[in-house]
Amino acid sequence: MTPSGRSHGVAVPGGALKFGANNAFQLELRRRVDEFFRATGRRRRDCWQMYLKTAILIACLAVSYLLLVLAAHAWWQSVPLAVLLGFAAAGIGFNVQHDGGHHAYSDHRLINKLMAMTLDMIGGSSYLWHWKHVVIHHTYVNVTGHDSDLNLGIFGRLTPHQPRLAFHRWQHLYLWPLYGLLAIRWQLVDDFRRLIAGRIGSHRIRRPTGADLVLLVAGKAIFFAWAFGIPLLFHPASAVLVHYGVAALVLGSTLSVVFQVAHSVGEAVFPLPSAGTRCIERAWAIHQAETTVDFARPSRVVAWLLGGLNFQIEHHLFPRISHVNYPAIAKLVEQTCRDFGVTYTEHRSFRQGVTSHFRWLRRMGMPNTTREDERFASPRQPGFTPSV
Repeated sequence: MTPSGRSHGVAVPGGALKFGANNAFQLELRRRVDEFFRATGRRRRDCWQMYLKTAILIACLAVSYLLLVLAAHAWWQSVPLAVLLGFAAAGIGFNVQHDGGHHAYSDHRLINKLMAMTLDMIGGSSYLWHWKHVVIHHTYVNVTGHDSDLNLGIFGRLTPHQPRLAFHRWQHLYLWPLYGLLAIRWQLVDDFRRLIAGRIGSHRIRRPTGADLVLLVAGKAIFFAWAFGIPLLFHPASAVLVHYGVAALVLGSTLSVVFQVAHSVGEAVFPLPSAGTRCIERAWAIHQAETTVDFARPSRVVAWLLGGLNFQIEHHLFPRISHVNYPAIAKLVEQTCRDFGVTYTEHRSFRQGVTSHFRWLRRMGMPNTTREDERFASPRQPGFTPSV
């Protein structure tokens, strides 16, 4: 667990935020989870299930790509293959890259690095993702102005503390297709812009040098080669662009919606630091639990496909434990939250989580929502289960 972003060298306006000093919940939770692994003999990382899943997902990506480029001769063959390619890429991102990037895949640094670099294979940058997700998002989750994942620019309002524009009144309708553009922006624009600017949102980041820079550039070159160069040898440019667009829209929509269901809902907290002390009232671990929402915990299919990201609370509290262990520790985490009076929130299904996000978008777009209109004053919606 990471109590703040300071150890990662994150520079934020006015200095890094601080969190409440009472870490009794964090220490007891860690003790119980450590005891669970000792008693059961389960491995935290290097789990055989992950190696098998990795092989399946990469094989799915490779087969769908080869069939799309070399075997599909009609739209009713190529479009489903492009959709499957997008889902396979999302599966690799959720499962393989995500665990690798958090050092949760293996006890061996090199294996984690290789798994994290599967993001470079599908068009992103594992270096920049580390800063954006592991450092910034996981430290400042749901803190407006610090968690860059909440920033949709002028296009949307995800928190009570962001300015509202008149057209946000319809954001619960128009944002869904825009979510699909995430992958296209990330692959073609955002990584280059962040690299040049040396910033992600309000945070300055360390630009890559040496081997990190070589790997970033090589990763982009490999992606452009397999996404555009090789297909152009067999198909006209218009067909290549259309099918890239289909796969990228599927990838972007899937990544966006899963994130939004876990954080941008009415049951999550969106706290602000004290203006004078730059301190979040809650301790870091409590902040992680109360700014995050689980969904569809009983579904093994959802957990397999989404890399355990439906156990989002467990992930934010134990990001360096492989996601295959999250179902086993979820009840323990929930009970510890209950014992310490920490709110633990769960949507019973993915559909109910999506519905909650839809309601939150509509609420944030209405003219009568104010900066004080936070989760503490929001009515609990049907379809979720708080522990306290």
